[in-house]
Amino acid sequence: MSDGAGKAQDGVTFIKAPERDSVSDNTPVEKLVGEIIAAVRERGDDAVREYSKQFDKADVEVFEVTVAEREAALAELDPQTRADTEFAIANVRAFAEAQLATILPLEIEPLPGLHLGHRVIPLERVGCYVPGGRYPLLSAPIMTIVPAKVAGVDEVVACLPPNAHKAMIAGCHLSGADRIFRIGGAQAIAAMALGTDSVPACTKIVGPGNAFVNEAKRQVFGPVGIDQLAGPSEIFVVADSSGDAEMIATDLLAQAEHDVRTRVGLITTDKALAEATLKEVERQLETLSTANVAGEAWRDYGEIVLCRDEAAMIAYSDWIAAEHLQVHTTDAKAFSTRLRNYGSLFIGENASVVYSDKCCGTNHTLPTMGAGRYTGGLWVGAYVKIATHQWLDERGVAAVAPPAARQSASEGLEGHRRAAQLRLDRMQVRG
Repeated sequence: MSDGAGKAQDGVTFIKAPERDSVSDNTPVEKLVGEIIAAVRERGDDAVREYSKQFDKADVEVFEVTVAEREAALAELDPQTRADTEFAIANVRAFAEAQLATILPLEIEPLPGLHLGHRVIPLERVGCYVPGGRYPLLSAPIMTIVPAKVAGVDEVVACLPPNAHKAMIAGCHLSGADRIFRIGGAQAIAAMALGTDSVPACTKIVGPGNAFVNEAKRQVFGPVGIDQLAGPSEIFVVADSSGDAEMIATDLLAQAEHDVRTRVGLITTDKALAEATLKEVERQLETLSTANVAGEAWRDYGEIVLCRDEAAMIAYSDWIAAEHLQVHTTDAKAFSTRLRNYGSLFIGENASVVYSDKCCGTNHTLPTMGAGRYTGGLWVGAYVKIATHQWLDERGVAAVAPPAARQSASEGLEGHRRAAQLRLDRMQVRG
């Protein structure tokens, strides 16, 4: 165990320990995904079609969703579902617009005649992977497509499994996708990364998916950008004696029903709350309709950790760096300022993860597997690049050229020295 992990474990007792490790349980899929990418590179649409038959049991001749099919999917969407989807889109758009307003172009003159700056440039074409799931997850396209449109991306391409619910096509359409394709899995990532006769090559690929999608994103990264590598979903609650066992158990199970590998946990300083929450989870599982999924996730990956004091609770939470971190303490806002590693923070018991998952406006595409220690989640800034520039007048050359030439000479880089000196020499000749 690393020093950081060791310190995080100080003052910690497991009331319920996880039985399995969600990271090490990740089934090796590298070889198969590599074969899929190589086949799509070599045979394009034909390979995509074969893998769609093999993995999705779908015989798709034309991958792209037509305008008529978009309109039909929209017409079939339940009016209340459409209204709720548009509510979520409006909130996500408003938050993304506010975020974009904080990313400003820059121009400075640190020395007379030396001008430095950067531009905020939207990406040309982004591919958004939209998972199908067991149910139509209408929030999924909103979180990836809407911020891209706000950022000013020229073209947003969406790929979703061919057997995804029709409502998902409507969701992609309402979110603003320029083109929608019925392609799922690793073959979708390969098609968006490499380009085929049907699917245009994308600059960056974003969006969550299963282990095959995740591995495909990892393998295409480099020439193509990705948002992040997303593992199984996670929720942890940090609570003191003011925590409500029923509410905590409800929120843990709400996230656990996503997938049997969801990681859920309570980190607390109060033994009575820890024991009450354990009982409450078991009680709720008896009547939860999704208990076949949530119960398995809780059994295998659920944990309740009792901490000696607040410092130990904060240390353990920061080590976990949970994707979703709820704070249920007496002064949740003040306590939250002491936490630094998480994907998204839910401050106070009114801030349930489900609100962000669905419609409140923050993005639900977040770092997992400890990645919250070094990065945040998907946001409008992921769809732009900050590109620097510089220009110099003669005053700038006079200030910069001599130290640049001297440094180049000391490094033995004669070509560099000449390039630095040439402009200065010509200035001196001109007088």
